[in-house]
Amino acid sequence: MGKVTEFKLNGSVELKAPMAAYMKNKFSFVGIKAPARKQQAKEYINLSKKMPLQELLQTIGELYQRTEREYQYVAIDMSFANVRRFSLVEIRNLTQYVTQKSWWDSVDAWRKVFGKYAQLHPNEKQQLFAFFYKHDDFWMRRIAILLQLLEKETLDKEMLALAILYDQQTEEFFIQKAIGWALRNYSKFDPQWVKHFVSEHDLSKLATREASVYLK
Repeated sequence: MGKVTEFKLNGSVELKAPMAAYMKNKFSFVGIKAPARKQQAKEYINLSKKMPLQELLQTIGELYQRTEREYQYVAIDMSFANVRRFSLVEIRNLTQYVTQKSWWDSVDAWRKVFGKYAQLHPNEKQQLFAFFYKHDDFWMRRIAILLQLLEKETLDKEMLALAILYDQQTEEFFIQKAIGWALRNYSKFDPQWVKHFVSEHDLSKLATREASVYLK
């Protein structure tokens, strides 16, 4: 297949400014919305499934370093498409990108990659969690809190509690929002546990409000 440098997204000039503004002008954009981006990258991502792992990681890295934001999305989509091929070694390599060009959009997309890996390899979830738990970078800790977001009966409540309580007093909005989101999602499956957790711990108003959305 062609080198990564040959892969280009075709966007719209009219969409560049609005998309950048939505992300508070932190990034420049090609100007292509998600459905079209996924369509343009589909063949390239399918081909990536046949790449040797080292070449795949290099390709993901090269895409991630590009200026336009959409290429970071393609890199993450490529990672997710190959998650079943990865071991904890490749996953650890990918965690470096959480702290690069960080904002909620990329971090939450990476969370899906790591969360899927956790579901595929439950015996390695503790090791995976350790990559993020108590990390100096709050975006990494956001992933620790949200790592099990899509889990229900397999969710490790002790792990979730550890992640939340470590950042219980952290004033960062994206951390408090994550605490509320994680608890709110799990309350759909085990409302009694979440209700008890909220009542037993002095959570922020934001986290408590978010966590209690489905609680009666």
